[in-house]
Amino acid sequence: MRLPFGTPEAAFDQTGAQTGESTIHCEILPSLEPDHERGPVDANLLAGFLNHMAAVRGIQVMMLDGPQAWKSRDNGCEHARVSERQLNTAAKTGLPGMVKPITYRPFAEFCLDVYDALCRRGWRRLETSEQPGKVHARVLVESYPYAAWKALGLKPLPSKKRARVSDLAEAYGALRQLIPFTTSRPPNHDQLQAIVGGLAGLSLEARDAAGAQIVGTAPRREDGHWREGFIVLPTTRLAAPPAWLQSYRWLD
Repeated sequence: MRLPFGTPEAAFDQTGAQTGESTIHCEILPSLEPDHERGPVDANLLAGFLNHMAAVRGIQVMMLDGPQAWKSRDNGCEHARVSERQLNTAAKTGLPGMVKPITYRPFAEFCLDVYDALCRRGWRRLETSEQPGKVHARVLVESYPYAAWKALGLKPLPSKKRARVSDLAEAYGALRQLIPFTTSRPPNHDQLQAIVGGLAGLSLEARDAAGAQIVGTAPRREDGHWREGFIVLPTTRLAAPPAWLQSYRWLD
């Protein structure tokens, strides 16, 4: 399951029966929209919504597009977590309360609050890079769509502000040409980012070591804060979908 923060729409559902097909099926679901009169979505409310959706659909791997922790003091990076440095992410999560650019701070803190609220409901941050045989059930996994496109050898989708309709159509077509999937309706920018970022979750849940690239170092507690954490990307193994994809149904 992958959910871009602010547009919680993507999920895996293992309830689909064997169909004999090797196609990922994607269904566009309603999102939890902010109440413009009351302000942005509350992190605890969002976590409750995600936890309920996961319980109803039997979801065991939840992929989230947003930082899960702060930088460790002794990780060797001046302003970023190890995973962010390795992937050269546009935004960096430094020591607690410190981010680059500074405008990223409210989003980063909101993301951390969602991770923590989900953990209070029984979820756990991905703890191991022994991909992915020892992944526990009800696990939270950080994604990064921009790097996911690149990991698949595809041109990353431009930012929402810069993307044209033609960019969206081109990216959608290129991804479908590489990996067979269908959607219940044409995805918008967030939903397409959810699809590409969530591909690695299929491999994690299926214990397919070749289908997921795990970047960074394990999350840990340090001075009362969560630090570091893995970012997980899909690999081109999914360009030739293995037999286990037959039993999956993708919900976006």
